[in-house]
Amino acid sequence: MPVLFLIIVGAAAGFIATRIMDLKTDLVTTVVIGMFGALIGGLVLRFLLMLSGVAAGFVGAILGAMLLIWVWKALSARK
Repeated sequence: MPVLFLIIVGAAAGFIATRIMDLKTDLVTTVVIGMFGALIGGLVLRFLLMLSGVAAGFVGAILGAMLLIWVWKALSARK
């Protein structure tokens, strides 16, 4: 069940983050960005701000996905 929850939250966070960061991706890439963003952002928010719960995890997922997109764009621009 936690994997299914991660996919659902990842899809939502990836969708929001790709729209905020103006990145056009396919569905699979959006979900993967959101899932990795959820891992990154959820850990960072929980450790730094000591927040807990679903709301903190979702906000962290969006922020983590946005960070991942920013790094991706920065590395792509160097090529």
